[in-house]
Amino acid sequence: MFDMYKWITNTEKAILVFIALFTVYGVGQEMYSVILNGAVSLTDLLLMFIYAEVLGMVGAFYKSRKIPIIIPIFIAITALCRLIILQGKGISTIDLIYESGAVLLLSISALIVRSNLVKLRSDPAQPRAGS
Repeated sequence: MFDMYKWITNTEKAILVFIALFTVYGVGQEMYSVILNGAVSLTDLLLMFIYAEVLGMVGAFYKSRKIPIIIPIFIAITALCRLIILQGKGISTIDLIYESGAVLLLSISALIVRSNLVKLRSDPAQPRAGS
């Protein structure tokens, strides 16, 4: 009999393997580019940090069978900061306000998520997530 849940979870796991492989390939390309240029820029470092966070997210899934919501928030913050830096001085004021506002909102959400996780872990009366 066809088990849809098992098929979906196995597909998810296969996709995550491909994400990890493509991420490692992307890091290799970025490092090769940095070596060819002979210089490391802040945008290069931020891109490699994004790659590292993606790998961390895949690793967290395989360790705990769930993806902590805070990791994608950190990835989004880093990606927005990289975008702001890449746009340089040519960015319009309103775009800068929108993008920095998005960074602020994501940072606040990360703070809220993190403080709620700390409360859940330290309060024995609260049921543990996933229980």
